Amino acid sequence: MSVFFLIMAMAFVIQVVWAGGEGSLRPEECGKACAYRCSKTHHRKPCLFFCNKCCHTCLCVPSGTYGNKKECPCYNNWKTQEGKPKCP
Repeated sequence: MSVFFLIMAMAFVIQVVWAGGEGSLRPEECGKACAYRCSKTHHRKPCLFFCNKCCHTCLCVPSGTYGNKKECPCYNNWKTQEGKPKCP
């Protein structure tokens, strides 16, 4: 019985630590997260393309429509060949 509670406690801690961070999304959730992320840009089509590409790799999309990239280090640190951010 105590092993069960130990496992449940560990699962809860892991979920609290990783909630909303890197790897917190499933691939099928990327479309909705990126639609919101790109909802206020005038360059919607390229934003959606790169956001979905980044999300499928990182399984994370920063909160909000702009900024907050530190929530997803993979998303934040992925750069183009020119050294510019790849992910919107």
